[in-house]
Amino acid sequence: MNYHMTVKSRNSKVGPIPVSTSTNETCPTCPFKGNGCYAESGPLALFWRKVSTGIAGNSFEAFCDIVKSLPEGQLWRHNQAGDLPGQDDKLDRAKCEALASANIGKKGFTYTHYDIVDDSENLAIVIDMNRNGFTVNASGNNLEHADRVAETGLPTVCVLPIEYETERFATTPNGRKVVVCPVVTGASANCMDCGLCAKQNRKVIVGFPAHGTSKKRANAIALA
Repeated sequence: MNYHMTVKSRNSKVGPIPVSTSTNETCPTCPFKGNGCYAESGPLALFWRKVSTGIAGNSFEAFCDIVKSLPEGQLWRHNQAGDLPGQDDKLDRAKCEALASANIGKKGFTYTHYDIVDDSENLAIVIDMNRNGFTVNASGNNLEHADRVAETGLPTVCVLPIEYETERFATTPNGRKVVVCPVVTGASANCMDCGLCAKQNRKVIVGFPAHGTSKKRANAIALA
């Protein structure tokens, strides 16, 4: 499995911070897989394919060394495409622990679609990663699913219907407040300027309106 670190992202939404890409083998079963995932189309999909086929990137061990070499206090985003180390819907505890350890002193954050609601082992691993300073946001497929994810106590994000592109807030069925991504609303210039997803103890869910070339399919899931 290959992992790649772009030391200075050229993605205007992310900003000039380090951003990584993990092989598509890390992705668990997910309703957006082949059905609206933004990373499966456009320029990012072409690069993701290079990482997944071994044309670009490094081994996991070499990748962790790169993470360790980042400057103290560096904000960085893990996985513009791909997920945490794992396979067949099960997180790899040893590799997840190694990644969290490599991040010590840095401000890494990421998102995971691994099941943490019904899989207690996955949940325990993600909780430990957060406790060790690596912010892993658990992803909700829609507002209803976000409520179930948030019950775990983990920092939570979710996919929102397209209509929320012009809104700043949303509310889950159980009354939880959702802040629409500040980069989407224009409240922040980029992830580097915002940093909301890197804050573990925030009291709000962060919502991302369906986007990308297949956003209509993603929107159908967000509306479910």
